[in-house]
Order: sequence, then structure tokens, then C-alpha cells
Amino acid sequence: MKNTIFATILFAAVSLGLFAQDTPEGTKVLISTSMGDIKVVLYDKTPLHRDNFVKLAKESYFDGTLFHRVINQFMIQGGDPDSRDAKPKKMLGNGGPDYTIPFEYVPEYFHKRGALAAARMGDDVNPEKASSGSQFYIVQGRTFSEEELTQIEGRLNKKFPTEQREIYKKTGGTPFLDGNYTVFGEVYEGMDVVDKIAQVTCDSNSRPLENISMTVTLITK
Repeated sequence: MKNTIFATILFAAVSLGLFAQDTPEGTKVLISTSMGDIKVVLYDKTPLHRDNFVKLAKESYFDGTLFHRVINQFMIQGGDPDSRDAKPKKMLGNGGPDYTIPFEYVPEYFHKRGALAAARMGDDVNPEKASSGSQFYIVQGRTFSEEELTQIEGRLNKKFPTEQREIYKKTGGTPFLDGNYTVFGEVYEGMDVVDKIAQVTCDSNSRPLENISMTVTLITK
């Protein structure tokens, strides 16, 4: 009887959020924006992207840059150094350091809602799918039906694992990007901020009319 009562109390406490959720393992980064904070964890199985992101954060490379490309139900993109102090309506998205990062494809990392991935040049000039040295995006995405996922599988010539398929149906993401960009982390706190950013008004180049700046720092605790 006592065990049953304890289990009931424990379940209620968890449901009400009285116990903190486990913090994910890995290198953690804080992206502070003018609309709120986003916390991400960087994956150890993509060490080239992880180490590069950490290096740039330590150098304050991202500080003062903007989320310069924002598309609702798709993603928010930043990391272009040319966006720092950019004039209104200036076309952005071509800036970065003088290097790229080799493609690090890990099948278990996919474009679910909250995924952190590296932007890159298109296949016509970049068939190796090498990543930008600094530009990244966070997936907001949307949910997909069985029929839509089957169509995307046909276009990509691949099959989504059952668990992945269920996540795309129930939680959402951008499945049509899978296998073509390096996913190297994910948001573990602050998806509400990603949603707020994704819904701002933008110009014809998907640049927000009001600048959304950021600073990026490592979380050491």
C-alpha cells in the first residue's frame, strides 16, 4: 500500500515538473539572443563540428551576429560574420572563415525538431557536402504524414527507421534534409525561443526586419 502511494506521489511530482529533467551528456553551449536563451548540446560523434563550434565560441566569433535567415516551420540560421552591424535589407549568408569542415554524417543524428546542423554551399559547387566554417541552423520544422514521409523517402532513395519516422509524425522536423547536411547537436532547452524567432516578420530574403542578435558561450556547470 505504501509503495502504491509513493508511486502515485512521484508520478504527480514528475508530471508537475517538480523534479528537474536530466541534463544531456556532451558539450553544452548557450546561445543568448535578443528574444531569449537557447541551450544546445554538441554531439561527441561529430568531433570536427563540435570542436570548431567550441573554438569559435571561445573566440567570441558569433557575438553580435544575427539570425539572418528565418523561415517559419523550417529553421532559423545564423553564424554569418558579415551580419554583424549589417545595414537593413543587406543580403546575408555568404560570410564565414576561410575554411570548410568535412561532412560528418552519423545516421542516428537526423533533422528532428531542435536539431543543430551546419549550413553549406549547394551540391553543384560542393559535391562533398562540406560544411560552412561558421554558419549553422536550428530546425523548427513541422509534423509530416505517412504519405509525405513515403514521398520524401522516394526522393531521397532511403528508408526512415521506424523510430525516426514516428518522431517526424508526432514531433516534427525537416526530413527532406537528412543525409545531406551534418547534424552535430540539438536544443535541450529553449525551443520556445526558437519558435518565437521563427515567427518574426521577414523581408523577401527571409531576413528578419528586426535584428535578432546573439552571443554564444560555453556552459561550464
